[in-house]
Amino acid sequence: MKGFQAVDRRQELTDQRRTVDFDSYDVTVDELLRRVTSHRINIAPVYQRQFRWDAQRQSRLVESVLLGIPVPPLFMATNRAPDQQSEWEVVDGLQRLLTLVNFAGDERGRAVAGLDGHPLVLSGLEKLTTFEGARFLELPEDIRTAFEDRPLKVVVLNDKSDLQVRFDLFERLNTGGVLLTQQEIRECVFRGPFMDLLGHLATAEEFRTVVILPENKWKDGTPEDFILRFFAFLERYEDFQHSVKDFLNSFARDASKDQQLERRQALFHGAFGFLTRCFPKGLRTRKGATPVNLFEAISVGAALALAEIPTLAPSVNPGWAHSDELRRLTTGATNSLRRVRGRIEFCRDRFLERKQ
Repeated sequence: MKGFQAVDRRQELTDQRRTVDFDSYDVTVDELLRRVTSHRINIAPVYQRQFRWDAQRQSRLVESVLLGIPVPPLFMATNRAPDQQSEWEVVDGLQRLLTLVNFAGDERGRAVAGLDGHPLVLSGLEKLTTFEGARFLELPEDIRTAFEDRPLKVVVLNDKSDLQVRFDLFERLNTGGVLLTQQEIRECVFRGPFMDLLGHLATAEEFRTVVILPENKWKDGTPEDFILRFFAFLERYEDFQHSVKDFLNSFARDASKDQQLERRQALFHGAFGFLTRCFPKGLRTRKGATPVNLFEAISVGAALALAEIPTLAPSVNPGWAHSDELRRLTTGATNSLRRVRGRIEFCRDRFLERKQ
């Protein structure tokens, strides 16, 4: 038995390694800056945060590069649109790359990277104390050239890799600063018209009437995650297994290929136009915010009810939305097909004024 297990484990390891396709390069600082300026490195995709390293931390990185001290590799992923040149998208190392642009980039490169204000002035250096207060253009030419010629290791996940593998690697490699949410990673890995649609619908007045979120959650992919859940559970709730992440990733992957934008947009506006009349003050609990499981149940339940009776009249603030029965289906251990199906069909039937 142990022998069979060893064979199975080796085969599993071999199979999984085959799905990951990396290239590794030594790229000079100068080349990295040129790629940023020419948009061949996507430095400000939808999932990235603002530049948050302070001047002293930036200066320490610059000092390390000047001294030839190895710095951690930059991780990128290749994106290639039809009839366009490929570009690299930053997975891990955004702060390091922005520091290089902030210090040695020209005006155009800084603009592409979205950097405001003046270039970096070195401060807080531990070794090169005579460089304190200097900007890049104030250094001697030979030192500037040596800095630009310094190679950095860049590891690139190429476009042959499976999209699920890309998601897993973005999730594992994104370790700098504040961690990205799963939806922010999806917006990178599965980006295209369907993800753009989620972003557009997240600004819809009817959605923002129904869904109540803390202010910081409106900016971290949570609204787009809610809308993705609406579409995924509406179309596939009977196929749900256990992992919400895998379920949403699978749907996002398929929807990125088969977008059905007009149909999905119409379904969304129909359901949320109806829900704004049912919940004019928002779908909230005593804590104020909209719980995601309650959102899934009521939004998908409403869409299913409207599919049966398109002229269905809304019931304003229905009492069943706060019932003990629905609360049991939306709290606790909720990620099972029985609970998912139970809460969605409970809401559908209540909208239809149909007893189970």
